[in-house]
This record gives sequence, C-alpha cells and structure tokens, in this order.
Amino acid sequence: MRLFSFAVLTGLIAIAAPLLAQRGPAPFTIVESGQGFARLDQAVRAVGDGSATIVIAPGSYRQCAVQERGSIIYRAAEPGTAVLSGTACEQKAALVLRGRSAVVDGLVFENIAVPDGNGAGIRIEEGDLDVVNAMFRDSEEGILSASDPSGTIRVDHSTFSGLGRCDRDLDCAHSIYVGRYGALEVTRSRFERGTGGHYVKSRAPRVLIADSSFDDSAGRGTNYMIDLPAGARGEIARNVFVQGEDKENWSAFLAVGAEDIRNPSAGLAVHGNRATLAPGVDRNTFFVADWSGEALRIAANELGEGIALFDRR
Repeated sequence: MRLFSFAVLTGLIAIAAPLLAQRGPAPFTIVESGQGFARLDQAVRAVGDGSATIVIAPGSYRQCAVQERGSIIYRAAEPGTAVLSGTACEQKAALVLRGRSAVVDGLVFENIAVPDGNGAGIRIEEGDLDVVNAMFRDSEEGILSASDPSGTIRVDHSTFSGLGRCDRDLDCAHSIYVGRYGALEVTRSRFERGTGGHYVKSRAPRVLIADSSFDDSAGRGTNYMIDLPAGARGEIARNVFVQGEDKENWSAFLAVGAEDIRNPSAGLAVHGNRATLAPGVDRNTFFVADWSGEALRIAANELGEGIALFDRR
C-alpha cells in the first residue's frame, strides 16, 4: 500500500480546510432550496422576485438587508435568539422592506441609530408586513413606515422597549410610526420604557390596537401612548395603560386628529381599556383628547384617579 508523504498530506489538508469551512452550517438558510449563506443580504438577493422563508440561526449579527422584490418570511430558528444589532442599511433600518410582502417572526432588533435620528429595526416602504413574536429594544425607532395606501401592517405578540427620541432638533422618533399606510393592527403586544416620542403614532385611516399593554412607568420624556394625528376609524380596545412621571407631554393618553386631519374618525371605538397613573404620580390628565370634532364611541373604560375621560380640543 502506497503511503503519502507528510508534506503531501499537509498540503491536502491545507487545500481541504477552506472547502470544509464552506460546507459547514450557514446562519441564513433558505428553506425551500436548502441554500445556506454567511450573510443575510446574500440570502435576500438569492430569493429575488420569488417567495421564500429565510431561517436565521441563533446568534447576534451586525448585519442588515434590503428587500427590493418578492415575498420573504424572516424567521428565527428559535424565537428570541436571532439578533440584528447595531447596523442599518441605507442609514434607515436593520431590515428595509419594499418587496411585495414580508413576515418577521421571532427576531430581535437592538441598538439601531442613524444620523437623522430615525434608526429602526424595520423600515417598511411598500407591501404588507406581518410582525410576530419580535422584540425591538434600545434603538431610536422600532418600526417606521413610508406610505403605501394599499398595504397593511400587522404586529402581534411583540415587545417594544427603550425606543423613541425627541432631541437634537430632529423630528421625533417613536416605538411604532406608521405613515399613510392603508391599515395598522397591533395586538397582544407590550410597550415599555419609552425614551421619547409616542409609543404608537399612526396616520393610517384604519387602526386596530387591542389586548396590549403600555407601561410608561419607567419612561423618559415620552408623549402620548397612542397618537392618531390625521384621525382614524377602527378600534382601540382592551388595552392597559400606565402613565409615568417623566413626560414631555402628559396632557392625555390617546390623541385623535392633533395635526393634519386627513382621515374620518367618526365611529372610532375606544372601549374596554384600563388606564392609571404610575404609583407616586399626582396630576390631572385626560384619557382621550380629540381635535377631530367627530363622534367617537368611547365606553366602558376603567380610569384611575386623576384621569378624566374626554377633552375636546
């Protein structure tokens, strides 16, 4: 039997080592094809105009991606273990989305900041977006949208903490800020520890914000819990609100039509919510402040001491 020399064997190992490394597990895998990629943006480009699921392995990634086309599901292999941290594409967000649609499932977004003060976990510019089991923390913004009147943004079972800002003479940032999208739905989610701006600000003409909690007790320099500056129809129901001490604006919990009224608000239903001031906070405020002048449906809300139901501005 012929034996390889030590030198030849060493050379073969040196050649094979990079090949073996390339065949190892990749953190970003397209489920449908089985392809693995070292970078998220490579996986997104590989999907192209198609439809696919990208599964992300546990780990913290200083990466971002821009989806120009197609329909993509971004899914953590284990919810809460795949983190996109500290990097924004196009000086916008960790995920910049303008394809047909996107689903974000189980990802964590953290420490996103950009020069204009609107660094977000997700920037949705076009198409439908569904976010579930996600976490957004310690960034300037959680979710920020452009305008797509035909699109819908749905957020379910997600957490927003340590978000928002209103400093540096820049436009404020918020935990969620939706522009002129067709509709916004936020359900079974938690907002806490805001660091400026509003917890939810939406210019969409239709909203559903339900079964969620807004804990402002550790907030700093925050504003409204929910701001519908252009007006809206829909439902705000079964939420729990706690207003903290450190407020930039504590005059109301919810605001309707405070800026440019573009949407009808008649019939907006605000019901079954519970609102209190945080322990030790002593002030008088309103639950709903309304600039629209339309007939809102406000009923069956449980309000703590110091909170009046309604103020027409």
